[in-house]
Amino acid sequence: MQRLEAWPRPHLGVGAAAGQAGGPAPPAGAGEPTGPRLQEPSLYTIKAVFILDNDGHRLLAKYYDDTFPSMKEQMAFEKNVFNKTSRTDSEIAFFGGMTIVYKSSIDLFLYVVGSSHENELMLMSVLTCLFESLVHVLRKNVEKRWLLENMDGAFLVLDEIVDGGVILESDPQQVIQKVNFRADDSSLTEQSVAQVLQSAKEQIKWSLLK
Repeated sequence: MQRLEAWPRPHLGVGAAAGQAGGPAPPAGAGEPTGPRLQEPSLYTIKAVFILDNDGHRLLAKYYDDTFPSMKEQMAFEKNVFNKTSRTDSEIAFFGGMTIVYKSSIDLFLYVVGSSHENELMLMSVLTCLFESLVHVLRKNVEKRWLLENMDGAFLVLDEIVDGGVILESDPQQVIQKVNFRADDSSLTEQSVAQVLQSAKEQIKWSLLK
């Protein structure tokens, strides 16, 4: 059983001792720390996910906050990140107050961006899930040509992993199941529309023959 850690009890100060002895109680808020409080944890852990080719050109990108509100700022950021990471063997970089994890595959570079206080392991789990899911969608050909030919599937994968900056899933098997379900549902919808159109054409044809 995991042992719970108890917070240490504060030492009794002069005011507290006076209160126990029947003296006046200290004013509200006395003794509380006046320094900056720790930032509360947030579900919004991902700032951006993008994939570049081996020249640093964008192939796929999604930004989840307003750190880089314009396309020009996003492209400049991606170029700077690529220049900093494309010739290193590391998997993590700190740039502009952000934590960036990345992975290369043939002629692709995959990046997941979080704020400076985010857990690198959490960001890496998103990156790994994205890569492993793309391995399946692209039939083990995680390279530029196949990504461009299957961009819809790549966006479906990303949407199942991250939504609005919130991590939804980090298990690639679950992601693939959801993507396949959405793809099947979409094809059924298209098929249903085609059947309705064909039925309408048949009805018009028979009405003209009468």
